[in-house]
Amino acid sequence: MKRLNYMKRVRAQSGFTLIELVMVIVILGVLAAVAIPKFVDLGSDARTAALQGVVGGINSASSVNYAARSAGKGTATIGLTCQAAATAIMQGGIPTGYTLINTGALVAGENTCAVTQTNGGATANAIIIGN
Repeated sequence: MKRLNYMKRVRAQSGFTLIELVMVIVILGVLAAVAIPKFVDLGSDARTAALQGVVGGINSASSVNYAARSAGKGTATIGLTCQAAATAIMQGGIPTGYTLINTGALVAGENTCAVTQTNGGATANAIIIGN
């Protein structure tokens, strides 16, 4: 009789078995292995977005300079290199860590200049209007 009561008490206890705990750890490991590469790649996305922001700034500054030049003010960009023109038309100059590849002197109209990140090596094209 005593043995029967003891067996009922043992079976009444509940908890996780070692196999259940191991399976939960394995599942969490698989989920972490899938999720971590998505978070690690955020650095390259941020660098790409920063490059696009600099290119957009150069494009906007060029358009504003063209409009100002048409009104008799602004900076002349014909004959300048891409780097010199971008530095002249942007308030504060080009952000550090970015360079414009020199493709020769700018001419009247749209000029395509390659903007390169010095730390990431990515490149995008900006348009500087020669005027």
